[in-house]
Amino acid sequence: MRFYKLGDVVLESEEILPGARLGFTNFGSLNEARDNAILVLTHFGGTHLDSQHFIGSNKALDPAKYFIVIANLFGNGMSTSPSDGLGPLFPIVTMADNVRLQHRLLTEHLGVKKLALVTGHSMGGIASYHWAALFPDFVDRAAPICSAAKISDHNWVFLEGLRGILTSDPAWEDGHYQKQPISGLTTMARAWAAWPPSAHFYREQLYKTIGYSSLDDYLLNYWEKTYRGMDANNILAQFDTWKSADISANGLYNKDFGKALASVRANIFVMPSTTDAYFPVEDSKIEVDWIPNAELRPIKSSWGHWAGSGRNPKNNKFINDNLIELLSL
Repeated sequence: MRFYKLGDVVLESEEILPGARLGFTNFGSLNEARDNAILVLTHFGGTHLDSQHFIGSNKALDPAKYFIVIANLFGNGMSTSPSDGLGPLFPIVTMADNVRLQHRLLTEHLGVKKLALVTGHSMGGIASYHWAALFPDFVDRAAPICSAAKISDHNWVFLEGLRGILTSDPAWEDGHYQKQPISGLTTMARAWAAWPPSAHFYREQLYKTIGYSSLDDYLLNYWEKTYRGMDANNILAQFDTWKSADISANGLYNKDFGKALASVRANIFVMPSTTDAYFPVEDSKIEVDWIPNAELRPIKSSWGHWAGSGRNPKNNKFINDNLIELLSL
């Protein structure tokens, strides 16, 4: 991983993010026209290491053809995050802030003239929508996977519930903790476990296909282990970014969501999961109906939100095939 140092950044809130740095990695080479770049964006809690399942020879994102950049979202522990020292004083970095700073990385540092594709799963897909709306002349294609252009009230309530669980731990100390609030992280993890995988995932015991011997094993060694290993303030910073998602909440569109969607010029394949509790197909259809060059390509899956996470070979093939088709347009 490399870092692009952005200096002191003025955010949408007019707060300053001091000494900002954007963590990224890249594959392949930029062509002479500087227009073969593909941007992959990370999901909640994930890093560039978790976002490489569609990259490789004989895959849609082939480094022999494309210059592929994976950019880490702020707050994920790689790009500037509360754990770097600000803790609970870390300002809200919106999704639009992320995208504008990623634009600086591509244009100022890497010399990219145009994106052939922007894509990502979950929060990465939300960022993809923002790219297509905020920089419509810069983005040729977009593929949001299991995501949305605007956070729903349902998502907002979900995130507030998890925030309440995490911050109810006495060790939280208003974010000025000396040690991680392990009880809050553990309880939050168990509550979270019901959401990304679907009811079908549990009914079919699909956790056994990814190496867990039982439900208890899965809860303990995936959910608890994963979230006990995260910084609590980083988690809340990413909640704030997720909650900020709205491609129209800016000076370009003045909260006119229909106008923002209609202004997108990229060819877009929107890929929701048919069993996603966060971002249902019905919500994606509403968005697709407003975007001029968009197609709805649902992922038929029992994996819920995880259909786009790279865990299931059948889902991966569907997404990879759609990315290949989109890149041929």
